[in-house]
Amino acid sequence: MALRRWSEQFAGGVFSDAVATLNARHPWSHNDHFHSWILANLPARRRTALDVGCGRGGLLAALSPRFTTVHGTDRDGAMRGQAATRCAGLPNVTIHDGTWIDGPVDLVTMVAVLHHLDVADALQQVRDILEPGGRFLAVGLAPPQDVTDHLWDLASMVTNPAIGYVKHPWPSDDGASQPAFPVKDPTMSFAELQGVLTDVMPGASLRHRLGFRHTIAWTKPS
Repeated sequence: MALRRWSEQFAGGVFSDAVATLNARHPWSHNDHFHSWILANLPARRRTALDVGCGRGGLLAALSPRFTTVHGTDRDGAMRGQAATRCAGLPNVTIHDGTWIDGPVDLVTMVAVLHHLDVADALQQVRDILEPGGRFLAVGLAPPQDVTDHLWDLASMVTNPAIGYVKHPWPSDDGASQPAFPVKDPTMSFAELQGVLTDVMPGASLRHRLGFRHTIAWTKPS
């Protein structure tokens, strides 16, 4: 984030404006990009899945043919409405207005959601409702703190337009947009999150990713 603020000020903001224009012409969803990572890391047992903060329901739709029952929760009514519309033809998908459902479940997912919650409490809730052998798969954001964080931030800035061009090669000029997701800046650093994970979910894998994101993967011990 510090690098992003610097880029906004460098050369009077010319560099930042140019990158923003390029990104706008070749947009891509940093969150939806990681749905394929989630689908590639599903648990062996696939009866019940819970997507916390399901947004517009894209991940729910992707999980539907892979699980017996899929639950999506979101506190935002507009997001729940879009998710319900997206999944209207999927009888095994249910949308809820809370954060949690009664367990046990085989999979809990969060995409850009954990930093909206009390992190330690949310991770404990996930641990409690997961079946032994169940998986927690999350995609998150964290403010850069140390050199490694800043290097990943820089790599994300440099590769963002290239990824956008590959995923969306034809320039976007319609200006159309869907209702925005609720936004909150993350405050817990990568290192601080690692500390919480070590306490609540020993053995969890926390990895930096491009797209200003990180991933968490944890399997509840048998």
